[in-house]
Amino acid sequence: MAIKLFLLMTLLSHVASSFSEWCHPQDKMALLQIKKELNNPIILSSWKSNTDCCKTSWNGVTCFPSNNRVSELTITDDNNLITSKFPLSVGNLSYLESLSFYHLPNLTGPIPIKSISELFKLKTLIITRTGMSGTIPNFPAQMEQLTYLDLSSNHFSGKLPYYLYKLPKLGVISFHDNFLTGPIPPSYGYFNNKNTPTLFFSHNQLSGRLPISLSRLINPTVIEFSYNKFEGDASMLFGSNKTTREIYLSQNMFKFDLGKVELPKTLTALEVSHNQIYGKLPLGIENLYPLNVSYNNLCGKIPKGGYIHLSDVTSFFHNKCLCGSPLPSCK
Repeated sequence: MAIKLFLLMTLLSHVASSFSEWCHPQDKMALLQIKKELNNPIILSSWKSNTDCCKTSWNGVTCFPSNNRVSELTITDDNNLITSKFPLSVGNLSYLESLSFYHLPNLTGPIPIKSISELFKLKTLIITRTGMSGTIPNFPAQMEQLTYLDLSSNHFSGKLPYYLYKLPKLGVISFHDNFLTGPIPPSYGYFNNKNTPTLFFSHNQLSGRLPISLSRLINPTVIEFSYNKFEGDASMLFGSNKTTREIYLSQNMFKFDLGKVELPKTLTALEVSHNQIYGKLPLGIENLYPLNVSYNNLCGKIPKGGYIHLSDVTSFFHNKCLCGSPLPSCK
């Protein structure tokens, strides 16, 4: 009798263990519905109802080992076979921390903010190189864990969302290569300064003057505003008290005295070509590479030393009166 009881308990233990390894029924149901909403693409053929979405190889699915809830979902399609709208059932993956949809040129429609805003634990949202369009919504403040927001290389248009500054942990905002218009909102100067986000806004149709509130941003690692229609002063992006490492402002209509700015001591790269910037080259510019100040109205002598020898004539030409190597010598 004792032997039978031992065998029964062992069997029940194995059964309980196997059940504990299965992904959560709600997550499995959500994933299968996502597959259906994406029109059952062949790249998701591993998503089968009779297999375990956590313990078997469901393409693009990662689970927490502690509770077998889905933690990451990545869907990409190099063969461009997915043709659908963004799947609304993503919002049912309540433990999701990372969501990535990329290289999906036939994924269309707007961002379903009502669905995505249900993901309170989400830290990373990547929607890039898709056919999605419409405006970029204001992500609600309750998505307070969001740290990485990449919506680059899509067809989004309209203005920049005003209330992003209310997301306290946001560390990267990448909206480059879209069709965004209008100015940068003054609210973008009020991000949490303990974690000022890196800003990638290049290759859009953004315009107007930069808000003076951007002077409050102390530590964005990269500022990338190139290839837009900005104008006026951009000197508030500089300052010896900042910890910015790279600044890219090329192909705009900025007009300010570069000689009066103080470069961040941490700055390693500066590209401001094709603007209307004037004045002398600022102190410390010889320590920057890459460096490009061409097609402006700058004057004065190009300093020696540092990394200047790494920059060729194309980094300096087409200015009002710059001189010195690698340009002709000063008279």
